[in-house]
Amino acid sequence: MNAPVAFPPNRPVINGLSVDVEDWFQVGAFETVIARDLWDGLDCRVERNCDAVLELFDQAGVKATFFALGWVAARYPRLMRRMVEAGHELASHGWDHARVHKLDPTGFAADLVRSRDVLQDISGLPVRGYRAPSFSIDARNRWAHEVLADHGYAYSSSVAPIVHDHYGWPEAPRFAFRPVAGSPLVELPVTTAELGGRRIAAGGGGFFRVLPYALSRWAIRQVNRREGRPAVFYFHPWEIDPAQPRVAGAPLKSKLRHYTNLGTMRDKLRQLIGEFAWGRMDAVADREAAGVATREAALVA
Repeated sequence: MNAPVAFPPNRPVINGLSVDVEDWFQVGAFETVIARDLWDGLDCRVERNCDAVLELFDQAGVKATFFALGWVAARYPRLMRRMVEAGHELASHGWDHARVHKLDPTGFAADLVRSRDVLQDISGLPVRGYRAPSFSIDARNRWAHEVLADHGYAYSSSVAPIVHDHYGWPEAPRFAFRPVAGSPLVELPVTTAELGGRRIAAGGGGFFRVLPYALSRWAIRQVNRREGRPAVFYFHPWEIDPAQPRVAGAPLKSKLRHYTNLGTMRDKLRQLIGEFAWGRMDAVADREAAGVATREAALVA
């Protein structure tokens, strides 16, 4: 299923660049200490941080996908339009960062419809992609892909094929696969790499921010050059904002994960974006879906 793809000589693999649009108080690390009904009274910094991300992308000449919470989009519609007008893809991150494995199929479907309707009304464009909050589609809720397929999504990027204390589906394929038989829906797992016989996270977020840049460079080179596949990379707007408020009552592990290296993240992103080729997730999904179809056809030939 995951055989390398032959790319023409000297043609770089186009990796998927994505941003999970949520504010500092909406992250999974703080979900037990900041109630949703308090959100509107907190210091919302998502607009200024997203504008800084847009400027970074414009300076680098790259296009990306913004997986936006419906909650954010409803409050900052002009920000969503600026993303689209700049040539980026607008996709869904659900309504209010509810983890999918905490919903039932009916609740998940309602969440999909609510967020997608807001995003499409604002942008005037179809929403083709979805990313589950905290990569919360895993072996416990395989039905979620069926719901996505039923609602006409072209792709999902909701699986982290690793072992992690908050999420993870380590048995899942590392690269694009079709999770629903007979459906064109393609899943694009966040990037992992093989190191010493172990699968490690290599697709961005806290792993990229906390660990040395050289590890991410090595991992993406391995995926691009040795395996001939695109990387799927993500980060959050709050990760470039070292001045954000501190959550006093959060667990120590959550604080360490959330606040470490915020001040160096922007420069690391500039380096990464300049060192590899990047594009929107929908374009990566279309290419990977074609590759999956080719490999599936070869298996039955």
